[in-house]
Amino acid sequence: MSDVVETTPARRSIGAMRNPESEAAILAAAEAVLLENGLNGFSIEAVAKRARAGKPTIYRWWPSQAALLLDVYHGRKRVNFIYPDTGTIRGDLRAYLSGLLTTWREGTSGEVFRCVVAKAQAEPAALAALSAYMADRRCQSGKIIEKAQARGEVRAGVRPELITELLSSFAWGRLLTERLDVSDEEIDAVVDTVLSGIASKPAA
Repeated sequence: MSDVVETTPARRSIGAMRNPESEAAILAAAEAVLLENGLNGFSIEAVAKRARAGKPTIYRWWPSQAALLLDVYHGRKRVNFIYPDTGTIRGDLRAYLSGLLTTWREGTSGEVFRCVVAKAQAEPAALAALSAYMADRRCQSGKIIEKAQARGEVRAGVRPELITELLSSFAWGRLLTERLDVSDEEIDAVVDTVLSGIASKPAA
């Protein structure tokens, strides 16, 4: 009797257009390889093998490891993080900071993002990908301040993107030093400190 080796066929690419099934498989494989092997053991070759996808397809869709990892991170964050709209600037900023810290603390997104930041310190392509991603995030989160300005809670001259960058910078520091267990009192203190410099003064 002859031995028969069953193999699972490789996923087929459809060129520059992303196949949703293949894209999901590659993103899942990238996350698994990173978490199992660490940043030093992460490679496109390992991802391709695990996802049963071709390396040219991966590089066509993601020009660098950092771009691929950012898509992994963004997919996880999108599931767990929603930009708040509580109706007050204090509530929004508090929910924004608390939600970001919780998202990084629970699940895998914090570890993935930490690895992207690490790669950006030594690889120009990774730095460019991270910078572009963060510019987009600042634009999105800045809408929290814009809404508060429209409500009259925040002074008109305040730069929206700068304020949410201050909050996210606090969160970054905690992420990179593995101190994500931030108390409610600390979150309140950070938010109130920021608000003391941007809130509209009540009419006399």
